[in-house]
Amino acid sequence: MSGGDAPAPDHEQRLHPGSWLFELLQHLQQFLLPLAALLVFGSRREQGQWPFQLLTLVVIAALVGTALLRYLTYRYRIGEDVLVIRSGIVERTRREIPFARIHNIVVHQTLLHRMFGVAELRLESAAGDRPEAQMRVLRLDQALQLERLIRQRGVPGAAAVDTAAPAALPLLSLPWPELVRLGLVSNRALVMAAAALGAAWQLFPRDLARQFVHDRGQQALGYASQLQLDAPSLLAAVLALLLGLLLVMSGLSIGLAVVQYQGFSLSEAERRLTVERGLLTRLRSSVARRRIQAWTLTESALHRLFRRRQLRVDIAAGGGQRQEERTLRELAPLATPAACDGLLRHLLPGADWPPTHWQRVATRNGWRLCLPALPVVAAATTLAWHLHGGWGLLPLLWLPWSAFKAHRQITRMGYSIDAQRVAIRGGWWNRWWRIVELDKLQVLRLERSPLDRRFGTATLSLDSAGATGSPPLRLRFLDEPQARALLQQLGREMARRRLHW
Repeated sequence: MSGGDAPAPDHEQRLHPGSWLFELLQHLQQFLLPLAALLVFGSRREQGQWPFQLLTLVVIAALVGTALLRYLTYRYRIGEDVLVIRSGIVERTRREIPFARIHNIVVHQTLLHRMFGVAELRLESAAGDRPEAQMRVLRLDQALQLERLIRQRGVPGAAAVDTAAPAALPLLSLPWPELVRLGLVSNRALVMAAAALGAAWQLFPRDLARQFVHDRGQQALGYASQLQLDAPSLLAAVLALLLGLLLVMSGLSIGLAVVQYQGFSLSEAERRLTVERGLLTRLRSSVARRRIQAWTLTESALHRLFRRRQLRVDIAAGGGQRQEERTLRELAPLATPAACDGLLRHLLPGADWPPTHWQRVATRNGWRLCLPALPVVAAATTLAWHLHGGWGLLPLLWLPWSAFKAHRQITRMGYSIDAQRVAIRGGWWNRWWRIVELDKLQVLRLERSPLDRRFGTATLSLDSAGATGSPPLRLRFLDEPQARALLQQLGREMARRRLHW
């Protein structure tokens, strides 16, 4: 994506002349099933079926007319520090969006957009389930220049004059070997297959699904019995089948990673981070560094196998769940630990990362991490004992593993507080680190459950605007005096600082 001439300011402009076609395509996607039903019924050459054909033509004409009217009534004007949008067919609306209130900018290009040299521009603020503006569509050079203007004029105190765009500083890219590793680590194909199976199980009747599984299983057993394989050969065949399935799923995962992240690049210009990625659909999303509410490092067992980590951010931007995949979330989908640490040190000036010293929680409370597993193991053991007798005690073997896992988790839990930031770490099999700046904190909560009151502990939760990522920002199993001291310390810091978000 590259820029062109700047859009003319201070007078109203239209969208791209072909924008009504993309608006029509969007409506057709929403009414695809009703239109298909009308076309099927309307195509029958039986007497008395002509109303279906007429109704189909009326619906299509209404969609075309709506798309044309939206194009004709949509106007935007670029002011010194505000974007003014007039739209509406029956109900006319005028929206004034200050550049300083725009938190996230997304330039979206599908394969069809790229063929016509256009793009969709989405502007998001810190609240609401919908974007502040969704401009479908602009010429690509206009979209990029409008993005640049918002980036320049959205900085408080910035001059409202157009200057040459400074060269972007590249921070991270994903070459092909990294895309392969990303596919293997994420295992997206397995996740999609599990979701598809779950949807099919919910969509089709249970009896039909059970019968299908039973019939396919009987066919597989019958085929295996005809081969007359001995036990070692049968075991080898099963292992080969599983290995082949694993290779297929891995190949699909790599393909999905390539489609989503090919050409990934993270760059910085004018204290704003920009991510561009995608093979077929190109996404260009940018956010001001000051809008980032929290930083999250994650490291699963597969990440450690490949010596990689992931760096994500939480930003104060709306858009709802449907828009989450277009919002800038991943600064580093996959990178070495040294690269992730270097990014944090660069983007958080003065940060002591990784911290030289972590404050740990008391390990004597680790047994409480086993409590959620106890009722599940008890129920499973009771049911298995009733059905299988002595073999029903096997679920109890989960308890030593649960205790071992709880011990490893409690020993890794800790926090670090410096003059600017709070860092929290946790997890064992899947490790994570969460960082939030003190200037972004809004609410502190001291929580005590009945078990906390019994054993003299407390949980300190930290809230920041837009920091909705997982795991939550909270310090668990703190001794009560320690938790109250931290509450007072962070409260004093919040009282003397200005909130920046």
